[in-house]
Amino acid sequence: MMQAIYDFLRPKVFTGHHMIAVMVLFFGTIITVNLIMARYAVTTWSGLVVENTYVASQQFNARAAEARAIAALGYRVALSADKAGFYADLADRTGAPVSSDVVMISFRHPVGTAGDRTMTLAPQGGGRFASAETLPRGEWIADVTVTDGGQTIYQQAHRVHVTAEGSLR
Repeated sequence: MMQAIYDFLRPKVFTGHHMIAVMVLFFGTIITVNLIMARYAVTTWSGLVVENTYVASQQFNARAAEARAIAALGYRVALSADKAGFYADLADRTGAPVSSDVVMISFRHPVGTAGDRTMTLAPQGGGRFASAETLPRGEWIADVTVTDGGQTIYQQAHRVHVTAEGSLR
């Protein structure tokens, strides 16, 4: 019995075969994880933010001035949804409803381009606009553009979460 315990506690010999096995497992794990992460990186998001960065940089000041002018108007949009459709309520800075010609919302996922869509909401009166379209559940970025008489009076991105019931959170 003592011999069995002594044999068990005796140090084992670490051979070159053991070292090769350790190195193969170590580097195999790292390479496998890198390949999986590279596959997800390539298949989930294109990484494209703008088509041409030079052109985007040339337009930056004009777009910033336009955004300041739109923000100075003080309009606000409240988004809501249910199983029947999607809604936008447009109000001025005092809370009074505002009418306009077109309310267009471009929906995109925060990462990736799969499932992106655009909705044009029809006026319902009292500053409310509606569409019978619905969105699948998940995270969305809603780029809301409101135009009246050919002029953009509101342009803002809203982050929304569509629940399983079709409502926004």
